[in-house]
Amino acid sequence: MSEDAKTETPVKKKSKMLKLLLAGVGVAALVGGGAGAGLYFANGGLAGGGKAAKPDQPQLVLKGEQKAAEAEEGGDHGAAPAKGEGGEGGSKYASTYYQLEKEFTSNLRNSAHFIQIGLAVSTNYDGRVIKNVEANELAVRSAVLMTLSDTDEAQVFTPEGKRQLQGRLVASINQVLKEKEGFGGIGNVYFTNFIVQ
Repeated sequence: MSEDAKTETPVKKKSKMLKLLLAGVGVAALVGGGAGAGLYFANGGLAGGGKAAKPDQPQLVLKGEQKAAEAEEGGDHGAAPAKGEGGEGGSKYASTYYQLEKEFTSNLRNSAHFIQIGLAVSTNYDGRVIKNVEANELAVRSAVLMTLSDTDEAQVFTPEGKRQLQGRLVASINQVLKEKEGFGGIGNVYFTNFIVQ
């Protein structure tokens, strides 16, 4: 046997061993990277279809879980759960309604008329949102009155104008709650009374 043949055999063995070692490291990196990415996405809320929930903020309540959430929160705080939660269609989240006790009366912008409304709010979040509304009711009432006083007379006489007013009221209430509590959570407002004189 020649000396060249003797030296090739250990080099070939080392080369095969190096390839196997690199393949093993590559597989381990892929498996570890996949597991790490899975944990990242799960913790980031990207897997499972929702955002990651912050434990100190209100959480969305699925239909059917509402009674358990109310019991956990210690009661309903004057809020009324939505009826007919077992049917098909609609939102997958439970709605809770809360009616503000006193009506709102305000002048309309650039008008001799005034508006008087009764107002209820709804949320798909747990009872902390309603607690926040109750705790900050004076600030919420002020924001509602400011929004009403910035409303044109023509807007309150059409259905589309009333829907726009609802959207502005939701935004103003959520703004107050974000400033005071760090979280809004009001999904809609409903008129329980609506008079323009």
